[in-house]
Amino acid sequence: MGGSAPRRDCHLPVETTSFVDRRTELAEARELLTRARLITLTGPGGVGKTRLAGRIAARVARAFPDGVPFVHLSGLHDPALVPHAVADALDLHDHSADPPLEALVRHLRDRRLLLVVDNCEHLPDACAELAGALLRGTTGVRVLATSRHRLGLTEEHLMDVRPLPVPDPDDDLSAADGYPALALFADRAAAVVPGFRLTAANRASVARLCHRLDGLPLAIELAAVRMRVLDVDQLLARLDDRYRLLTGGSPAVLPRHQTLRAAVDWSHELCDPSERLAWSRLSVLAGSFDLETAEAVCTDPEGTDAADASPLHPHAVLEAVAGLVDKSVLCREAATGGGGVRYRLLDSLRHYGLERLRERPGEERAARIRHRDHLQRHVEAYERDWFGPDQPAVVARLRADRDSIRAALDFSLTTPGEALAGLRLAGTLWFHWHACGAPREGRYWLDRALDAHPDPTPERARALWVAGLLAGCPEDLTRGRRRAEQARDLAHRLGDAAEAAHADYVVGVIRLFSDDLTGALDHFRAGVDRGPLPGQHLSLVGLDRVELACALAFLGRADEAIAVCEETRALCAAHGERWVLSYVERILALAHSVKGDRERAEEHGREALRLKLAVHDVIGMGLTLDLLARIAAERGAHQRAAVLLGGADRAWADIDRDRWGSAALNATRRAGEERVRAALGPAALRRGYDRGAALALPDVVAYALEENGGDPPERPSGSAHGVRLTRREAQVAALVAEGLANQQIADRLVIARRTAEGHVERILSKLGLSNRSQIAAWVAAQR
Repeated sequence: MGGSAPRRDCHLPVETTSFVDRRTELAEARELLTRARLITLTGPGGVGKTRLAGRIAARVARAFPDGVPFVHLSGLHDPALVPHAVADALDLHDHSADPPLEALVRHLRDRRLLLVVDNCEHLPDACAELAGALLRGTTGVRVLATSRHRLGLTEEHLMDVRPLPVPDPDDDLSAADGYPALALFADRAAAVVPGFRLTAANRASVARLCHRLDGLPLAIELAAVRMRVLDVDQLLARLDDRYRLLTGGSPAVLPRHQTLRAAVDWSHELCDPSERLAWSRLSVLAGSFDLETAEAVCTDPEGTDAADASPLHPHAVLEAVAGLVDKSVLCREAATGGGGVRYRLLDSLRHYGLERLRERPGEERAARIRHRDHLQRHVEAYERDWFGPDQPAVVARLRADRDSIRAALDFSLTTPGEALAGLRLAGTLWFHWHACGAPREGRYWLDRALDAHPDPTPERARALWVAGLLAGCPEDLTRGRRRAEQARDLAHRLGDAAEAAHADYVVGVIRLFSDDLTGALDHFRAGVDRGPLPGQHLSLVGLDRVELACALAFLGRADEAIAVCEETRALCAAHGERWVLSYVERILALAHSVKGDRERAEEHGREALRLKLAVHDVIGMGLTLDLLARIAAERGAHQRAAVLLGGADRAWADIDRDRWGSAALNATRRAGEERVRAALGPAALRRGYDRGAALALPDVVAYALEENGGDPPERPSGSAHGVRLTRREAQVAALVAEGLANQQIADRLVIARRTAEGHVERILSKLGLSNRSQIAAWVAAQR
């Protein structure tokens, strides 16, 4: 069973333009986090809630040892997917049969993290349910949400994100350069007019313009772009003309939502016809997208004419995209993993584009079909390339397109006549759901697709065995095997031998993990002896051999297992494949361990771990850490084994603590623990185990690979310096006097535990004291 996903060291959004000072809001939010577990940043569209949330999260990240994952909901429309999106951001690979939200709470029960949930306004009930469940079911999780409206929970603390302050344009403006609204305009104007800056000559006009735009950052940015062709006074005059038209000449100030709408309307009118058409069609794309996707969605089919513009051809799309970037309608961002340039429509501008698109009958459906079909072609190409050297790149591309995948599936499964295409897309993504760490979401889409299109088609056969493959817990194995057998029977009826073989693999792997070792051995032996079939995916051909070798090793037939692995390794090497190869190396480690050759076993185990780390195969890393812990215990490295046991359990906590209920897998884990306990005793075992369990997965892998000199890395600590009791130290001293432990102090002040410990140590040193009781007495004396 697999579970690879791209490594994500930073979850926060990358800032592509400068951040205008919001020191007051940042300080207020940080203070709120010391006493509240749910904070909602509210405010109108275009006010900068997302940017502010990202900056807050970055400022407090060190206080949350388990991270500050950022969950983007703007491209999500199905409330049921909210827990899946959170699990995705957290890199959780849960295989249990629990409802998604319950599984999420269970995984986070002992974690200390800040969850940032962005754009909640269109999914208020699902977001409120998420936040409520986390508040009730965990103690160390805090939630920072952004929404145009409150979530409505009693525990919720609202923080109103206001537009940027603007000076009165008729007052003394000598100190106006310090106003964030003017600084934002000057920064964005300088990007299109190099050398632009605020001066005595233009300061009043810029202030009047920002005042007219109500200090809304998005409106200011859109207006600043026009500096390419207008000066500030011309810009202000034209904006005033537009506002007088909208208000019928009334001097009354437009409401802020109307102000933004007017600014967006104006930007739309300043676009040429091709740019306007591209803007509307690109609005069907959730999340980020590349130029090729933009061309596929925007380009008119041969022989058609656009209703209000010349037909868009690929070269015209490129020009339109460039124009929309120049006008700040599209954001340009670098793709992770070297995937080239990608683009994104800000949420407010995407909704505006959708409104425009829906004014043209049939256009939205046509654009969404073009997008879905384009995605299907790419997924089919990724599937063909999966057994080869491009696996990491394929993983990165699919991760970048995850919002688009969800949008395409949701469209297909909710639009009459499109269910078969949705079933096809969900099934073609089998390697993504299985090997890229998304089994729960895969089951969600496959269940919906199978229900939406029950006809006996090749697409249904594919979807049935994929759904069976994603069964990953004891409760679901019976259902999974039944689906795989249904798929095999249907494939045989349809004359599709390759799909029948794929389904047969799933039947066998479920038998293996249900501890039917002899039956699994016979099953995989028959498949390997039969040989590859035309159309059978080489990954599943390789995995047939891996599972055969696994069954042999579990049954003590190590030499036979090694022989099968060597054949499979040659197949992988011939294609430059790494994911299946990582499992080959793990089974070689298991087989050599069975033979008692622990040195070679450890060598293969480390190689397996290196390969798995390259594609971030979380399940594979958990399996391999279990095995390396047992090997270390057998070699007498008991402290090392204890640390590895803790690290392995931490990895499995995000998958399935019971290791799918497999006796064979749990026996490996248990054998290592029993040896360590016998050698060190329970207390020493617990100390080493706790050190491993406290490590992030990359750190425990580095330790297993001996990349840190054999010692587990410590978490970074924070320090404060000074010769007097600082304000923060005084706060810590007061909390010590209340009887709070270091972890409780850390939680109260939103700082790392190590930072709290450091403060206590320095307080003791500065005051010449020796224990916490003396700190309490000192605090009482000061009062």
